[in-house]
Amino acid sequence: MINIIAIAVGAAIGANLRYGLSIWAAQRWGASFPYGTLIVNVIGSFAIGFVLVLATTRLSLSDTARLLIVTGLLGGFTTFSSLSFETYTLVTSGSWRAASLYVLSSFGLGIASVFLGAGIARVLP
Repeated sequence: MINIIAIAVGAAIGANLRYGLSIWAAQRWGASFPYGTLIVNVIGSFAIGFVLVLATTRLSLSDTARLLIVTGLLGGFTTFSSLSFETYTLVTSGSWRAASLYVLSSFGLGIASVFLGAGIARVLP
């Protein structure tokens, strides 16, 4: 039962962080491109690489802590379904170039961020 509560608490925090960052990005750069989701997914990809490498090489995280951080917080923070729908919206509005840029940058930066997070976690003293 504690694991379920940990996931729920982490997910609530992650979802609210995602919402706040998305609102901030839309206010900063406008809503014509899904900057908020892109930023969230890049940060989340970095964080999951960083946290999971630290958890397996340097830290002794309990299962509950790992579930709270990775499954709950980062799962609630990042969102592939939003990326998919925003791509659909860009395509159906005729913005093929923006849709292509969004998909390629989301996957490219996301994967690169996992490697960066994992790499930094590995070299920490």
